[in-house]
Amino acid sequence: MWQKAHRLALESYAATARFPREELYGLTSQIRRCAASIAANIAEGCGKDGNPEFHRFLQIASGSTTEREYHFPLAKDLAMLSSSEYQKSAGMVDELRRMLAWSIRRVAPKPRTVG
Repeated sequence: MWQKAHRLALESYAATARFPREELYGLTSQIRRCAASIAANIAEGCGKDGNPEFHRFLQIASGSTTEREYHFPLAKDLAMLSSSEYQKSAGMVDELRRMLAWSIRRVAPKPRTVG
């Protein structure tokens, strides 16, 4: 999962390298930060002690995935991305989102039973 998140970050950096210079501190920065955040939170969560903390970091990564998912259609609608770049990215994000959702469910804290 981390490898896919890393590839998404690399793809995001490559795509935003062609954005207009005036977007350097706007959309370019936002896309790069949220894309890097996905892989960084997965990695940080793996280094934590136990599933509850890992679960929390996976949820943060999922939130960053949602943010990244929004920014690319915006960039496409602003004519900064081609349709093919957008489609490739959308597939990567969708696959990563499914992997994160599965992992989040898998490590979710179990409800306590009162007995």
